[in-house]
Amino acid sequence: MASVYVHAPFCARRCQYCDFAVQVRKDADPGVWLDALARERALLDDEGVFRLADRLDTLYVGGGTPSLFGTGAMAGLARVVGRERLEAPGLEWTSEANPESFVSEVAEDWRKAGVNRVSLGVQSFHEPALRWMGRLHGSSGAYQAVAAARSAGFREVSVDLIFGLPERTERSWSEDLGRVIDLGVPHVSLYGLTVEAGTPLGRSVSAGRVELPPEERYREEYLEAAERLTGAGWIHYEVSNFARPGHESRHNQVYWTGGGYLGLGNGAHGYAHPLRRWNLRDWNAYENALREGRLPVEGQETLDPEAYRLERTWLQLRTRHGVSCTALDRGVRELVRSWADRGLASVSDSVRLTAAGWLVMDRLTLELDARLEGSQEPRPRRSAVPPAKVAARKGRA
Repeated sequence: MASVYVHAPFCARRCQYCDFAVQVRKDADPGVWLDALARERALLDDEGVFRLADRLDTLYVGGGTPSLFGTGAMAGLARVVGRERLEAPGLEWTSEANPESFVSEVAEDWRKAGVNRVSLGVQSFHEPALRWMGRLHGSSGAYQAVAAARSAGFREVSVDLIFGLPERTERSWSEDLGRVIDLGVPHVSLYGLTVEAGTPLGRSVSAGRVELPPEERYREEYLEAAERLTGAGWIHYEVSNFARPGHESRHNQVYWTGGGYLGLGNGAHGYAHPLRRWNLRDWNAYENALREGRLPVEGQETLDPEAYRLERTWLQLRTRHGVSCTALDRGVRELVRSWADRGLASVSDSVRLTAAGWLVMDRLTLELDARLEGSQEPRPRRSAVPPAKVAARKGRA
């Protein structure tokens, strides 16, 4: 495995919409986290199914809130992974951070440890919306965090924004887009607010205390973002990601192209074709398994050819490269041309979804897969627009 995802399990507060594998702790001890990761790595080495490459291409630390650990954690992680594996000149080492804990001291410490890309969970620049979501930073948090990153020497900075917030927040999506454009960061990720059962938001919606915006406004905000960001020079290279040329996330592209990766930490996923495996989500259960000398595996699946084809189609349609038309028969070509006629795709050597097509990507994936397998009966599939967090099967994106 030349790509590794590492999960940081702690947050100072759980956000309204959060359904991730996190535990609320105001004072997170990096030593406890690093000890658990070292135990897991040793057990994986003994097992031999997920082997680390001599040199890593990408390392992604997500959460949770990695910046909550303060200084020293990333240097400790380098020791767990193996400092010699982080010496490739092209290594992309990303870590997520929340603005309130990504202060100058942390930024400088991360750069010294070898982190060279930071992903900031900004979500909004609107104070009431931030309070409603349960975020701990204020409207100036994004500016301060980006300034800290730039002062420490980070050239690769990504900002997350959430769209589709309830009208009660009175957030102006247009204004937030204008602010992120003015911020001048090279990468922006968008996430539509989704309701997950068991979250504070899920309970509020079920009880009728919160009303989500109509689907049409969700669509309008996504399309407005696509138009304004691409118009300002960002490439819409994946359903929820925009980058200046040359600043695309290489780690996430491993997921989208079906590459192998190792997952470390509670709730983390790993993939070594055709095997996908995921860890226990609960931090205490994960840590206890390791203390008992057991791999903290919650489950696994082996993709059969049909499942693999469907997943590859879905992942390819997520990106601006799309699905190659070379091997498509006449019936399938007629289908994708009908998408183009409705403004959902462009068709040349590949079929590539437009922003409007990405909004209905699940349905289009099922239509295409049904034609590819010669069946007219689509099967249920996952949601296309990702929830509010960077994803790709990490517990997300």
